[in-house]
Amino acid sequence: MTKLALLGAGGKMGVRLSLNLAKTDFEVSHVEVSEAGRTRLKDAVGVDCVDQQEALDGAEVVVLAVPDTLIGKVASGIVPVLKPGTMVVILDAAAPYAGHLPERADITYFVTHPCHPAIYHNEPTEAARLDRFGGVAHPQGVVNALMQGPEEHYALGDRVAKAIYAPVRQTYRVTVEQLAYLEPGLSETVCASLLVVMKQAMDECVKQGISEECAKDFLLGHMNILGAVIFGVQEGQFSDACNKAIEFGIPALMKDDWKRVFDQQEIMDSIKRIT
Repeated sequence: MTKLALLGAGGKMGVRLSLNLAKTDFEVSHVEVSEAGRTRLKDAVGVDCVDQQEALDGAEVVVLAVPDTLIGKVASGIVPVLKPGTMVVILDAAAPYAGHLPERADITYFVTHPCHPAIYHNEPTEAARLDRFGGVAHPQGVVNALMQGPEEHYALGDRVAKAIYAPVRQTYRVTVEQLAYLEPGLSETVCASLLVVMKQAMDECVKQGISEECAKDFLLGHMNILGAVIFGVQEGQFSDACNKAIEFGIPALMKDDWKRVFDQQEIMDSIKRIT
């Protein structure tokens, strides 16, 4: 059995990971600093936490289920005491890409992040359809990066990723920098921002006397079919009127240089703002 230490086990993400790890053959030691978190973990998973040093002693894998803002501090406290060859798993590219991990050549750093369940799917069960975050019943994609360490360690990191984010449909291998382009670049800076703008646009329609129920039904329905055609999920063509609206709408909504959010420096600046 592979010995795995899970730090931050009583947090929201930590509990999710603990529930999935309980179904595997990993030998898991749970670490949680807060009393509320330890209680939450016990109630949800039925396991007790152990002292951090006990968890790290002999650990082959250490998973950091802690906020981005604490990754550097937590990693600096544990990496010096780990045995050579230990794998440290980080759940987001922000802190690693920003340089917050301590330097130690004989430690493996592995970064992994879920894609979350796709909007377009054919899942037959209600549990899968309602699993919008992932890690419960809806198979999702996972993105992995072996930041440093021997190539043979990738297989172990991939196995950990498939365990903590289960059920997993597919894993993708990228670099840490490429993962940073996906998040925060693509998923948060672009996608989340534009979705907030769409919600604000819906609210403007409600101000015109349209019921919120009607406006939401209309918007989400159009997001469904428009998105299916734009992303190639379904064959189709937009009407001339729709194409004309897009032609005039994009320059009205977007600055000419909006793609600068994907400049390397802007990605780094975005990460620094959240770490």
